[in-house]
Amino acid sequence: MEKNIGFIGGGRMAQAMIEGMIGKRIVLPEQIKASTATEGSLTKLIDTYHILGSLDNQEVASFADYLFLAVHPSLYPAVIEQIKNAVKSEVIIITIAAGISIKQVETSFGRKIKVIRTMPNTPSLVGEGMTALSPNSSVTEKDLAEVLELMNSFGKTQVFQEHSMDAVPAISGSSPAYVYMFIEALADGGVRDGIPRKDAYKMAAQAVLGAAKMVLETGKHPGALKDDVCTPGGSTIEAVAALESSGFRKSVLEAMKACTDKNKEMGNK
Repeated sequence: MEKNIGFIGGGRMAQAMIEGMIGKRIVLPEQIKASTATEGSLTKLIDTYHILGSLDNQEVASFADYLFLAVHPSLYPAVIEQIKNAVKSEVIIITIAAGISIKQVETSFGRKIKVIRTMPNTPSLVGEGMTALSPNSSVTEKDLAEVLELMNSFGKTQVFQEHSMDAVPAISGSSPAYVYMFIEALADGGVRDGIPRKDAYKMAAQAVLGAAKMVLETGKHPGALKDDVCTPGGSTIEAVAALESSGFRKSVLEAMKACTDKNKEMGNK
């Protein structure tokens, strides 16, 4: 890809994206420039990925064809105020912050600008991320295809209308936290029954990974895959019944609603 990529912010999510883009040879290191708040973090980023770097957000903004705003949502107004006159006329602004709407970004820039709202998740750090995207009307099909190519370098992608984006954190952005809790609970159960802690974590995590891969690769309904494991009168169906009686599904649905409600609240501030 013959485009320059800019990152304002160099935290873990930005690093995951940079590593994926370079590792999959979508772009060369010298096509990426990032800015960070401190010289120490910038030096570490440059030394690790051999990219270009600056402590000046405007310098990165003027360099980039695709500009990722990889900062905390609360910093968006100040950062956009800094860079809005420095960006290229055809730049594509890519947000990765929960609760920040396309309209908010357009209003902050004060002019017509290409914006793609995205929500990646932390498994991007191991190349298995899930990123939801929503472009505004100024983004062309070619623009979107190139951004998808970048995002697919560290996982999978799905394009949505923006009205769905507030629901995305609950199902992919925040859900790794629920899954980690489930893995921890599985491991605790294994330890209770005599399996060493290290082995229990490995077995639980691999079981979750394998089950997820079955859903993605077989195309079968998760309920059908669950039924395949449950032999009549067996131990698995007893476990499933116990989960149902303790409100397993209800707890997940309530957690997702709480997450979505909070995300909408953040967006309305």
